[in-house]
Amino acid sequence: MPRPQHQVPLAFLSRPSTSTYSASLPQCVSRDFSSGTTLSARNGRMSMARRTMFRWLEGPGKQLKYARPGTTNYLGAYDKSGRFVRGSGSGRQNGEDEDADVEDEDADQDNEPASLDNDTSKKIKSGLAPETQEDLRPFPLNRFFRSEPVLSEELRHEIFRRVIEKNQSAREVSIALNVEMARVGAVVRLMTVEQDWIRHNTVMCLTTANIVHLLLQGKELARPYQAAVLSMVPTTPFDPKGLRQPRHESINDLPVHPATQIQIFHPTSESRQFTRVDAGKVFHPSLMPADERIPHPEMIEAIKDRMNGMNVREVKEAQQARIDAMAQKRRDAEAKKAEQLARSTTVVEGKRWDFKFVDCKVDATGKEGRSPSGVGWRYGFPHEDRKKGQIKIQTKVEY
Repeated sequence: MPRPQHQVPLAFLSRPSTSTYSASLPQCVSRDFSSGTTLSARNGRMSMARRTMFRWLEGPGKQLKYARPGTTNYLGAYDKSGRFVRGSGSGRQNGEDEDADVEDEDADQDNEPASLDNDTSKKIKSGLAPETQEDLRPFPLNRFFRSEPVLSEELRHEIFRRVIEKNQSAREVSIALNVEMARVGAVVRLMTVEQDWIRHNTVMCLTTANIVHLLLQGKELARPYQAAVLSMVPTTPFDPKGLRQPRHESINDLPVHPATQIQIFHPTSESRQFTRVDAGKVFHPSLMPADERIPHPEMIEAIKDRMNGMNVREVKEAQQARIDAMAQKRRDAEAKKAEQLARSTTVVEGKRWDFKFVDCKVDATGKEGRSPSGVGWRYGFPHEDRKKGQIKIQTKVEY
């Protein structure tokens, strides 16, 4: 018999409503994907680290928001409670803001003045003592870093005036003003560009009305910005009387020669007097000793003259004679080198360019191919001082 067919109501065959379908799924929680927002901040609460940071910014850190005129405003000049140590009239307490785990080899110099400048009297009159080495530490946790001074505007102009107007050498200016020779050259080059820029703008102001307006307002150079920056950093002033020029940096540091960067075991007899001259020849046959490779070897000779009983005037005359002799020797070497180059160079003139051909030899690179007189850039010769299987100790001893 046929099975009876059951009629299904249309209500059950129809698709469920949207509200019924969405109610069967879990609710999707909104989420902030910003990496800088924490769960406590999303819930309306601030973390302990943020509360501590804002408490410090509104308390002791509020003193660092604006710069102090005429002096630095580093974090090392304040104590833990935000009190400016130099302006309070009392010195820094022993052990205050000291890290017990860090040993500072210059701890005795922390309370010494950083430099004797012309503004010291102004700072004392305004209630500020001279800056100490402790005040020049921007990062209290890094006690080995100090903010180095920059050249003041007066000292910069004095360097340029002595080199350009007085025609003094960079060596003489470096010794007189305690500034490194490389920095003296950099100051002269930058100030030459600055003077050319001013001269160029002065010529253009005759024809361009806009530049006339800028020059009349005194905006040809960023003088206010320069003064603001120099007032916030330590500077080395210039002593116009010449009694005691402050020391800006070390001017007689020994440069590292590439030949001294290898490890050498050199045996010698105990009875032999092994000097710096012998040490230089061990590294390279033509390497000069340290007394001659420093930027100012004449300063050593000046000290020797002073120890031999010469007065100040005689020492200065002898030192100036040595400087003049070194300058003349350098000029002769440059002229000889230019003459040799001109003699070995063939110039072929073209319509737009001149081609120069220099005679060279293949054997000029030497036996090992490392001679600087060779042609081209040669590489691929690493040092073998730490290579295994190499004989690092000499097989004979010279007496």
